Amino acid sequence: MAETLEFNDIYQEVKGSMNDGRLRLSRQGIIFKNSKTGKVDNIQAGELTEGIWRRVALGHGLKLLTKNGHVYKYDGFRESEFEKLSDFFKTHYRLELMEKDLCVKGWNWGTVKFGGQLLSFDIGEQPVFEIPLSNVSQCTTGKNEVTLEFHQNDDAEVSLMEVRFYVPPTQEDGVDPVEAFAQNVLSKADVIQATGDAICIFRELQCLTPRGRYDIRIYPTFLHLHGKTFDYKIPYTTVLRLFLLPHKDQRQMFFVISLDPPIKQGQTRYHFLILLFSKDEDISLTLNMNEEEVEKRFEGRLTKNMSGSLYEMVSRVMKALVNRKITVPGNFQGHSGAQCITCSYKASSGLLYPLERGFIYVHKPPVHIRFDEISFVNFARGTTTTRSFDFEIETKQGTQYTFSSIEREEYGKLFDFVNAKKLNIKNRGLKEGMNPSYDEYADSDEDQHDAYLERMKEEGKIREENANDSSDDSGEETGGLSKPGLLSGRFDSNASASSSSNEGDSDRDEKKRKQLKKAKMAKDRKSRKKPVEVKKGKDPNAPKRPMSAYMLWLNASREKIKSDHPGISITDLSKKAGEIWKGMSKEKKEEWDRKAEDARREYEKAMKEYEGGRGESSKRDKSKKKKKVKVKMEKKSTPSRGSSSKSSSRQLSESFKSKEFVSSDESSSGENKSKKKRRRSEDSEEEELASTPPSSEDSASASDE
Repeated sequence: MAETLEFNDIYQEVKGSMNDGRLRLSRQGIIFKNSKTGKVDNIQAGELTEGIWRRVALGHGLKLLTKNGHVYKYDGFRESEFEKLSDFFKTHYRLELMEKDLCVKGWNWGTVKFGGQLLSFDIGEQPVFEIPLSNVSQCTTGKNEVTLEFHQNDDAEVSLMEVRFYVPPTQEDGVDPVEAFAQNVLSKADVIQATGDAICIFRELQCLTPRGRYDIRIYPTFLHLHGKTFDYKIPYTTVLRLFLLPHKDQRQMFFVISLDPPIKQGQTRYHFLILLFSKDEDISLTLNMNEEEVEKRFEGRLTKNMSGSLYEMVSRVMKALVNRKITVPGNFQGHSGAQCITCSYKASSGLLYPLERGFIYVHKPPVHIRFDEISFVNFARGTTTTRSFDFEIETKQGTQYTFSSIEREEYGKLFDFVNAKKLNIKNRGLKEGMNPSYDEYADSDEDQHDAYLERMKEEGKIREENANDSSDDSGEETGGLSKPGLLSGRFDSNASASSSSNEGDSDRDEKKRKQLKKAKMAKDRKSRKKPVEVKKGKDPNAPKRPMSAYMLWLNASREKIKSDHPGISITDLSKKAGEIWKGMSKEKKEEWDRKAEDARREYEKAMKEYEGGRGESSKRDKSKKKKKVKVKMEKKSTPSRGSSSKSSSRQLSESFKSKEFVSSDESSSGENKSKKKRRRSEDSEEEELASTPPSSEDSASASDE
């Protein structure tokens, strides 16, 4: 039999909330640590009086009662674990673990039993429900009725706020059952009533969260936070931690009180009280107790008359009453010598304090993260400027905190601190082999080889070459086409001609102008799109560009890196390759540089051959085009013998138009009209000579010759 049992992911019911945690059973007792708040419940073995095993909503649960009346509940056990727990309780605690079922009858009439801090509503011998009286915030009575009000549960979506009990009248004289019921509830309930005088009062303290000026009245079991608008009573049992943090300006101090459950202001919850003090502000304090009571209660931690800085007095009194240590910054020191780092969280700027066991950020909103709940941290580049960086923290529950706009001079100090605390750094691989100073981190693009950047540069060069090639080709092809301006000019000239010929009919001219404007705009849009359509793609027969020395090495070494790091992703592989390449000696790199140089020479040689071959093929293509044009002219220039020379020349001119003819015909400027006429006449004369059949005299002379 093992002397220690441990259960993970067991739940504890604390004031109606269900919080994940870790339960450990040993010979000495039972320890439960809340994973959310870090709060530890320690139950000594000698204090246990009863253990009950029962079926609950989350499987099976364990209910423990102690001698002083406290009740602890742990849910989430499996049914098979009953025997193991029962044997452990018998052997080490000498306690019988009883099985007890809950009543599931739909009745609402039963008996109420008060046991310790628990109110149990039973039907017969089986409990229906139980209410921890520490959850009760108010108890009011009526004629035959008692109303219980509860503290709101912030961890649950739906929480119980009120329960009413009907108490039937009895015949017994002198005993009111309603008042007796209420007194039993109030004796154990968490109802704070300010009775008697305060031990001491601090006037008009500046509070950042919740914002305002508050008087703090210190009572034996709670502190009273009293302001102009709001009034809070905070039991010392809800205080988790105390922090005393120096401001970066060295003239002010933060005093932070961590609370669970938090105080409420409407729908807003405040998990932290943040008080701001000036170091120059002093106070003389006299406790409202005689010296014997002070000595007996505080055992030298406080005296009746004290004087000093205001922040020292407040922190000293709180430490003595809450009975918790005050956390101060450790040995961390930033670039400016301060024990904190200026940064931004969400929309506000504040201060991040690296502590011995966690981080705390003040002040809006305040955040406290313990090291044992951190999954990893990450150093990221600033999104707006290279003069700053971001510090990211992700918890084991998946929550991510990003502290941004941290000065790059703080990088080295923060990295050393995180490294010394042995926190998991997500991007540690990028920093291997380099001195952790932020100057090098900021200029890592120059110092460290980036495989992705190398590939992007190569692709950029190829795109530029393709763009140059396609622009040259498109220039050759579009050289004979008409320009958009010439097309638009044609419509303008028509419009002016129509307006001059029909001066009297102004309405028609106006309509024509509008139509011509629309046509002109449509033509302009079409003409702008034309050059895009003409572009050619990359020739697949062109030689491929040579790879750089790094890319040659990477292709040869990729399989080896994969075998050395099985399961590595593509992104991590490229990062790892960059690190290996950077760490290679010059002699090894020179070998790949020579290979890259040889590949470049071969590429240049192949490129010359390719360009020479492309020039010859383009000449052959041009000669083929000319031959085709001649054939077409000969076919269309053979009219019937009986037709006149004029009609044949007209048909030829209509059937065939050269590129020059098309471009000049579409132009509409006044200067080009005479040129067109001359060109038409010259073309028609040449075509007439070419197409006119030889006369009988000519044919006879030709035959004689």
